[in-house]
Amino acid sequence: MNTVLYKITDPAKQTAEVSAAAALLKAGEVVAIPTETVYGLAANAFDPAAVKKIFAAKGRPQDNPLIVHLASPEEVDTVARDVPAAAYALMKRFSPGPLTVILHKKDCIPPEVSAGLSTVAVRIPSHPVANAIIRAAGVPLAAPSANLSGFPSPTAAEDVLDDMTGRIPAIVDGGPSEAGIESTVVTLATDPPRLLRPGVITAEQLREFLPDLVVDEAVLHPLAEGKTAASPGMKYKHYSPKAQIYIVKGDQAAFFGYVKRNPAADALLVFEEDAPLCEKPCVTMGKTDEPLTQTGRLFTALRELDRIGAKTVFAREPSKEGVGLGVCNRLYRAAGFRFLNGPPRIIGVCGQTGAGKSTVCARLAAMGAQIVDTDMIAREVVAPGSPVLAELAAAFGEDILLPNGALDRKTLAARAFVSAASAARLSAVTHPAIVKIALQRANAAVAAGKTAVIDAPLLFTAGLQKYCAVTVKVTAPEETRIARIRARDGLTEAEAKKRVAAQAGEDALSEQADFQLKNYPPYEIDAQITAMCLL
Repeated sequence: MNTVLYKITDPAKQTAEVSAAAALLKAGEVVAIPTETVYGLAANAFDPAAVKKIFAAKGRPQDNPLIVHLASPEEVDTVARDVPAAAYALMKRFSPGPLTVILHKKDCIPPEVSAGLSTVAVRIPSHPVANAIIRAAGVPLAAPSANLSGFPSPTAAEDVLDDMTGRIPAIVDGGPSEAGIESTVVTLATDPPRLLRPGVITAEQLREFLPDLVVDEAVLHPLAEGKTAASPGMKYKHYSPKAQIYIVKGDQAAFFGYVKRNPAADALLVFEEDAPLCEKPCVTMGKTDEPLTQTGRLFTALRELDRIGAKTVFAREPSKEGVGLGVCNRLYRAAGFRFLNGPPRIIGVCGQTGAGKSTVCARLAAMGAQIVDTDMIAREVVAPGSPVLAELAAAFGEDILLPNGALDRKTLAARAFVSAASAARLSAVTHPAIVKIALQRANAAVAAGKTAVIDAPLLFTAGLQKYCAVTVKVTAPEETRIARIRARDGLTEAEAKKRVAAQAGEDALSEQADFQLKNYPPYEIDAQITAMCLL
């Protein structure tokens, strides 16, 4: 197939190129178009035969849903039904732009677009060329990224030419993509809403409109076996160059220390500030503290690794904060979730009450780690006469004190764990003191050459995850946790359920943990610790 390149220098004047692309789309063909996120491989979303050509060109499995691109928010109800008010509020704030919203679909959307799901992913691109082509075609356009399946997404027409020449009839060159990574994807077809793919629109921004938003586990972990991908970008390995990438946990010193001790890498993927320290060929992916420079560089950097012939690459891990979560999401999948460890560092272990953190930490201690138990520290900071104990008495009542001045833990627990609000009040009083001592002890362990493990039920609520090189959430089914709590603390089933419910907020936050460790039959804790390369 001959592939024509339409180069657009001025969207306001290049009507002939826009019209030519629209004519191909109307005729049931596939055209690569620019968007503000990455280049997309577009076809008429109402035409199943045309949509199948997308999958053929990409070599993409047909169980991966596509995003439907519209010209304006007013067109959403032409492809989706029962559109909630929250969807219109999100689009009013973020559209046109790099936001995709998943809704219940209308029958006009064929199963080839939705991968057989009952939902449709919709977005309104802000790129003027993309918008002009959609309007000229007169139909919604289904479009994944315009790359070969599994390879890095294209952020320039040259990337599309590399992958799609001879596979599609036309490529529209509208200049480099501004955002550099795919759109943020949030589903409103579930309760609560879930962030399925992070992007430059962050979870924090979305929570202004969706306060109960949950970050899906698959954002930072492989899609669970047998689970259906509800959004593009949720498959196990994605965005990957030919080179094998391994992510090295830790800060700059930990990264280069590991590189010196392990000569396997023939190239490094680092931040701009790291380049002068590299003694091997390196490719940079933006600045350490400026995640928007990382989104603009990441996919280009991944393609550059192949251009320099890299085979094995050690990559520095970006921050997961804000926009960085989207960068981590893409890099983790590009690496196929292969992680390596630097020198001694801090591991954070969390999980709801009854999940079995103590059992996991005992195994880590047996393997040589030093445990920093925040529950023990919590007892220390409420010793008789302590400032923290005085604050608790003021917050929950003087009768939480025994006649000898010690804390009546049962009375405090009965008041603090009845709701999320009261648990938050307890945390506001105790966490600052607990965090200070926990960090002092963890840093002392690392200074002594050991790996420190912070055992913290409220790791994320307290903000301790920011100081950990890796975080682990210990999990167990709710019925298992309730049974363990009742046996451990002598509680009724109702009391145990209140304890579990009071930690719901932390449980949602802890889905961002680097690893999920299952502590229920079959018990394979040591094997999981080894597989996660924790020690």
